[in-house]
Amino acid sequence: MASPLRLDRPVAIVGAGPVGLTAALGLAFHGIPCVVFEDDASLSLDTKAGTTLSRTLEIWQRYGAAEAILEKALRVDEIGEIERATGARPFPLRMHVLGAETRYPFVINLPQHHMEPILGAAVRARGGEIRLGHRLTGFEQSDAGVRLRFAGGGEFDASWVLGCDGGRSTVRELLDVTVEGASMDERYALIDLAVDLDVANRRDYPYLSYFSDPREWMVLVRHPHCWRFLFPLPADVEEPSAESLRDKALAFIGEVGKVEILNKVIYRTHHRVANRWRDRRVFLLGDAAHLITPMWALGLNTGALDASNLPWRLAWVLRGWADAALLDGYEREQKPLAVHGSGEMADAARAYMARRMDAARGMTDNNWSNAYTRGLLGVRLDVDGAGGWSLVKSATEPPLQAGDRIPDALVHAPDGREMRLHDLVRDRFVALHFTDARRRPAIPANGSPALAHYAVSRWDAPLDSGLRDRALLDPGDRLFARLGAPADSMVLVRPDEHVAAIVPMAPGAAEGAYERVTGRAPPR
Repeated sequence: MASPLRLDRPVAIVGAGPVGLTAALGLAFHGIPCVVFEDDASLSLDTKAGTTLSRTLEIWQRYGAAEAILEKALRVDEIGEIERATGARPFPLRMHVLGAETRYPFVINLPQHHMEPILGAAVRARGGEIRLGHRLTGFEQSDAGVRLRFAGGGEFDASWVLGCDGGRSTVRELLDVTVEGASMDERYALIDLAVDLDVANRRDYPYLSYFSDPREWMVLVRHPHCWRFLFPLPADVEEPSAESLRDKALAFIGEVGKVEILNKVIYRTHHRVANRWRDRRVFLLGDAAHLITPMWALGLNTGALDASNLPWRLAWVLRGWADAALLDGYEREQKPLAVHGSGEMADAARAYMARRMDAARGMTDNNWSNAYTRGLLGVRLDVDGAGGWSLVKSATEPPLQAGDRIPDALVHAPDGREMRLHDLVRDRFVALHFTDARRRPAIPANGSPALAHYAVSRWDAPLDSGLRDRALLDPGDRLFARLGAPADSMVLVRPDEHVAAIVPMAPGAAEGAYERVTGRAPPR
């Protein structure tokens, strides 16, 4: 049975964008009451982020929101490259090769102003509260919590505060946290057009297409209700009209019949990261912590990684299952991805689009590794503080390391059901003991709400082995081969699906690894 929360007031989330709403879902999933405060009187109405990657879908699935999102989105198996000059399509990226690694071997297209209401409804359905029209003006921290003040004189007492209020974050400003990095001279122009490229003006474009060209490239995104065109704009060019952007789009795709302009946006890109992501009881997430170019969909999706990393830590500390020092791991693990990893991938994206292939690190001639990297499934977190983080995978099915996301592999549960591995590890630490179940290995009995044990074997556990209730069948040793470690290895997986440790099986090995992560022995 779960330990009661040591919490006398809710967690406050400032900002009801995708990251704030995802963080709220994460807190609700772990049983932590929260209230989301949003400055605006409504959720997003602007044309913003449009492509969501596989890893973010996995996070939403863990928190219970993926199905509602997928119902309204377009799924994209192929990310296409089209050479503008020749029309050649030299290297399409096929996401379906990841079917053994994730239940989402695709990315999705859904604009942010369609996504946010779905996430908001999911937050409310899980007991979270969203208060619109609340502009934060100040707060004071104490040992007991944080008192927030809002325009008009309202106040709210919170236990912790998550600042998810975007690139112009009020929370960050009130903390006097500086951002480091640069704003790019290059701007981007985005225009949404209602045009029939399926029947009346048939085109055979993948739903996510990159028109590459050394002089002027374009990204084409098929949304459920329109086609979106994104172009780079040199710094010295005046802001184009919607009509001129429409004409530019038609210059890429050719003449068509009826075209309706739905929306246009001009924006600058940045690579600026906060020098501190935490101040006592206040954390920064998403654009409040890091402004990252949206190339290759890195903006929103990098923020979703923040909302995956922090909620379980708060839950473990609030339930007394971990020392408060566990919270320090959030910035240590996420900041390098923003400072170095996402910046490197964004530079690679720009170089790739401009056909400067010598500069395009992060892309190889290996479709599997490219798909894994582009889906953000290849994130390795620096779980032990040794600097071993990464965003890029350059080989097919490389051996797992501590910090890697464990694949969402198919296994067979003790009751015979086929299941995905992420469903097993979503709300606790799980020790996977890769062994031979015929030999009656000494696998601890399950009883802790924070740590569970399972034998993983291609041999089914005999009915008289005493292991049947905690044995996973791995036909053909498929998951064991993917692990790439010696037999009789123990893999400790965190609640955010990242590997905390890989060590030889031994009495107390899992409990010791858990304690090294959390600072405490697993509760009984």
